[in-house]
Amino acid sequence: MDIVKAQIHILDGAAIGTPESGVPAQADIRLNGHALQCRITTEDPEHNFIPDYGRITAYRSASGFGIRLDGGTSYSGAIITRFYDPLLVKVTAWAPNPSEAITRMDRALREFRIRGVATNLTFLEAIIGHPKFRDNSYTTRFIDTTPELFQQVKRQDRATKLLTYLADVTVNGHPEAKDRPRPLENAAQPVVPYANGNDVKDGTKQLLDTLGPKKFGEWMRNEKRVLLTDTTMRDGHQSLLATRMRTYDIARIAGTYAHALPNLLSLECWGGATFDVSMRFLTEDPWERLALIREGAPNLLLQMLLRGANGVGYTNYPDNVVKYFVRQAARGGIDLFRVFDCLNWVENMRVSMDAIAEENKLCEAAICYTGDILNSARPKYDLKYYTDLAVELEKAGAHIIALKDMAGLLKPAAAKVLFKALREATGLPIHFHTHDTSGIAAATVLAAVEAGVDAVDAAMDALSGNTSQPCLGSIVEALRGSERDPGLDPEWIRRISFYWEAVRNQYAAFESDLKGPASEVYLHEMPGGQFTNLKEQARSLGLESKWHRVASAYAEANQMFGDIVKVTPSSKVVGDMALMMVSQDLTVAEVEDPQKDIAFPDSVVAMLKGDLGQPPGGWPEALQKKTLKGAEPYTAVPGSLLPLADLDAERKAIETKLERKIDDFEFASYLMYPKVFTDFALASDTYGPVSVLPTPTYFYGLADGEDDPAKLAP
Repeated sequence: MDIVKAQIHILDGAAIGTPESGVPAQADIRLNGHALQCRITTEDPEHNFIPDYGRITAYRSASGFGIRLDGGTSYSGAIITRFYDPLLVKVTAWAPNPSEAITRMDRALREFRIRGVATNLTFLEAIIGHPKFRDNSYTTRFIDTTPELFQQVKRQDRATKLLTYLADVTVNGHPEAKDRPRPLENAAQPVVPYANGNDVKDGTKQLLDTLGPKKFGEWMRNEKRVLLTDTTMRDGHQSLLATRMRTYDIARIAGTYAHALPNLLSLECWGGATFDVSMRFLTEDPWERLALIREGAPNLLLQMLLRGANGVGYTNYPDNVVKYFVRQAARGGIDLFRVFDCLNWVENMRVSMDAIAEENKLCEAAICYTGDILNSARPKYDLKYYTDLAVELEKAGAHIIALKDMAGLLKPAAAKVLFKALREATGLPIHFHTHDTSGIAAATVLAAVEAGVDAVDAAMDALSGNTSQPCLGSIVEALRGSERDPGLDPEWIRRISFYWEAVRNQYAAFESDLKGPASEVYLHEMPGGQFTNLKEQARSLGLESKWHRVASAYAEANQMFGDIVKVTPSSKVVGDMALMMVSQDLTVAEVEDPQKDIAFPDSVVAMLKGDLGQPPGGWPEALQKKTLKGAEPYTAVPGSLLPLADLDAERKAIETKLERKIDDFEFASYLMYPKVFTDFALASDTYGPVSVLPTPTYFYGLADGEDDPAKLAP
């Protein structure tokens, strides 16, 4: 019926029910289902429904069965003035029953895309989705008495934000990849190998949930096969590609691991440098990465690296901040926490270890390996040093003991002696982590297996070797058919490795120039994860051609500090000192000379003051005195000197700055990295969810003529 025409005919005298009026007789009118109409306007719910005005920059309407549109002149480019009705379009949804009509209207409202002016779209969605509307119990005071209708009135506008990002990176380049080597154009594209079958076999995740952490440790200790952790998703790319691998490439393959390699012990996929780098350089949320991996691999333990009292940061935090972060990490999906202290100071690990125990997760306490237990010239780190630490960590509540050989210094002969002694010193399972910088790490792993180690770390073939972990596929083949066979399918290891090989090509900009093994590691003792980063720092300072001098200076600085354990953040301090010595052409004698004034890096001053804790035997007194220039050092656990953080006040401060509420995961990010998180949150508001973009598009934008919509997020 044309109601307006009928009204005119009736006004002219036509009777209802006659053909002249256009209105059927009452007996001929039948109800046919239910209809609901929404008026989409530029009335802004955030500003008391005052009509907005301006140019419509994007306009897409809904459609489909049961949807009718009565529109005006709304289109992309249209000007909405302040002098006219704010109505843009009327949407009517029809369905056989009220519930279906509401659902159909909800779908239609969500299909609309109107940009450039404010609208009431999300407000309408909130109304028709509210329980009181759906059960017909609302009254005329519904809007006045239901403030939650106003909580989400802004559309995210992800597509426009992503287009803004693509325009920026296409024209200006990505700062991380600009003027660096580009991927090979004819290289194979990453193709995820999907395992057959929909069912995912139960794995270590279900075993932990059933046994609990203490009995899980007992299971590990009694298992005959050696257990394997794949480090590709964390330490593998951190060591080889400067931690620049994106969630897009990592999360896509998680499901294949779950189906094809259910016998893995764990996926090391989070923590360490990946946490801040994802926000700082990749505009990504580390918690989203964790959630996607958890969703893809529900049957495998997810493992992270936690820097003890430093959390995932480079400084000390109040105890309640560390506990809060651990709680959120456990909620987010982490099952196995590998916790360490950069100086092997157990007292500095206790807050983290206790927090992990409170969450009923696996606490893997790590002993960082340095020196050489078979070298009598370096007695500071002898066999007793390591066995005593293992005993101390067991008493502190560890479920697993890790030996973290971050520079790949442990040699096969020493491994046989060390792991035999560790297994005799403690009843806990031993997990071995090393790097292949020297080229003999696989031999050390096999020696460790022979000596009875319970679990070892390895990286998938395509991201193994050099400063990464030894090759997972080769270790599996070497143990195949033996009593300690890990039970992993070599065919699927190869298929997954082919994927990582294609992925790695896309990160050509971040490859180091390390061509092969380097026995120089026994001189400088740099952790594998720091090696590429320090090279980048040297390059930025114009010291690239003096790299071998930097390596020597690193060894000299280490001895000057008293031969310390070198792992983040202590390794960074040694690196800072080495770079300063080379850039200023300083010798050790000049640095130590009390008469020569030296402006030490801030990180060196902080370390010698006590901010990183205490090494065995303390710090060299003369150097400490010169560095601190009268300031008093301290020997207490750094976190114990910090007042507890006012979490409510901290949360209010960042929410005020961002002008929105943040969730618990975001708050944990802010507590670890206030500035980095704030910058990331603001960039996300500008560019949207860039983690959904394929890696070449993210780093290099769109090529000339490229407009494939499959590359853009919906």
